[in-house]
Order: sequence, then C-alpha cells, then structure tokens
Amino acid sequence: MTDATEAAEIFRQAAGYNLEDPLVVGSLLVFPNYGQLVMTGDLHGHRRNFEKLRRFCDLEHAGVRHVMLHELIHEDAIGLAPMDTSHELFLEAARWKCDFPDQVHFLLSNHELAQVTANEITKNGRVVTKDFESGVRLSYGYETERVLSAMYEFIRSFPLAGRTPNRVFLSHSLPGPRDLPYFDSTIFSRRPTEEDLSDRGSAHMLVWGRYQTETAIETIQELVDADYFICGHQPQETGFDVLHERMVILASDHNHGVFLPLDLSKPMTLDSITRNIRPFAAIE
Repeated sequence: MTDATEAAEIFRQAAGYNLEDPLVVGSLLVFPNYGQLVMTGDLHGHRRNFEKLRRFCDLEHAGVRHVMLHELIHEDAIGLAPMDTSHELFLEAARWKCDFPDQVHFLLSNHELAQVTANEITKNGRVVTKDFESGVRLSYGYETERVLSAMYEFIRSFPLAGRTPNRVFLSHSLPGPRDLPYFDSTIFSRRPTEEDLSDRGSAHMLVWGRYQTETAIETIQELVDADYFICGHQPQETGFDVLHERMVILASDHNHGVFLPLDLSKPMTLDSITRNIRPFAAIE
C-alpha cells in the first residue's frame, strides 16, 4: 500500500500537471485536430473497468491518444459491512496523470465537488461523502488530513469541460432547465471561484444538472458553440442513452458500462458517435 507521504505527493504532483496542462484555457480543455480522445462515464471506484480502460488506452504506445476521467469516487456498497475504498482508484488515476501528464485529463463532477466542499450526498441510505472519508481514515490513520488536503487540492485543479475541434463538448453534466437562466457560460474562460462552486454557482449548476429538455440543450449549444454533448452523471443501466439527438450520456461504473473513443480529426454525427461506443465487457 502507498504510504501517506507518497500518496500526498502523487495527488499534489497530479494537481500541478492539471493546472499546467497546455490544453487548458480557463477551465476548458481544448483538444487538437488529430489523434483520439477516449471519453468515459462515471466510474465510481469500479476497478475492473478502470484497469480495462488503461489496457485499451495503452498510453505507453499511443502518444496521440487522450483519455478523460470523471466521477471516480464513491463506490457502491457491496455486502453487509461495506467500506468505500474508491480513494485507492482515485490515487491510481492521479498516478496515471503523473505518468502521462499530456494525455490523462479530468473533469469536475458533482461527487468530487461535494467531497471537497463538505456537502453531504446520500445514496441508497448511505452518506457516501462520510463513507469515503472513513475509508481514507482507515487507510492512513493519523495522517489522514494530510492525504485529504492533497486529494482536495487535486480535485480543485480539475477543469470543468472539454471541447473537440469537431464540435463535441464534454462535461460531467449540463445545467438543467431551471438553472439555465442563471448559468454564467463565461465560467469556461476562467478558473471557477468559491462562489461558482457553491450551491447556486455556475460550476455547481453544470455538474449537478439533470432533466435537460430539448430547448435547454439548444440553448446550451448556442452558449458553447457545439453540436453534440458527451456527459455522465445520470445512471444508465444499459451503458448509455441519447437525449434529444444531441446529448449522449455514458456510464462506466458497472458490468454493462461503456466508454467512447472519438476520432479528433473527423466530422462527427450522432451515428458516428454512438457506433463507436464500446462496452468494457469486450475488453480482455
């Protein structure tokens, strides 16, 4: 097991790489017009899918491949006395960033935002934010605060969204119809403030948004100048869904989970996007 000193150093180094990422403009990752981007859905500590993702990406031999990760923490409870150990996967993701700083990227999600701002999330009768901290405490004992501090520094370094040259916009979610009139789209051109991250802030609206209507998606298209959106956040039992012919929702956190390789050099259509969705079950 990685000790607290090494874990804290990995999280802080990965945070530095996120902040220095040459693709980041403000809080937006702007990808080049060549190579491939592999987009995931929520992972929620699913180790097997994460390892399959690493094997598929093979970044050691694929210098023009990028990968996007989000919603890595707060795994589902299994058994009568579950312990959330998703911090271990979170550390491996940070280590992956340190190994391939120009290819591994992150997006802020609602679960990571809630963890870093101490806002409770209850799921299936569990307060997952508290369970997560308990799992970290069990691993690191009296040095827990040191590790959590570095981990939260890492989370705060995450961009909010990404865009490709072929007009695909990538984010954990999109603002819902009720929030959209108050959403400040200039947040993508700057680093978010504490107000942006608060309950009524634009970053919060972005990562927590649900129930997007066709009209809302059309409005967001105009705001960010994109044709298609690839997101997570909303559970998908079969792996993915499409809303209003424009928003593709991926899930990567279960046995039917999927991921999406995108060719950055070719024009995108909804058909070309959905045809490229790959199930983790197909990866050896």
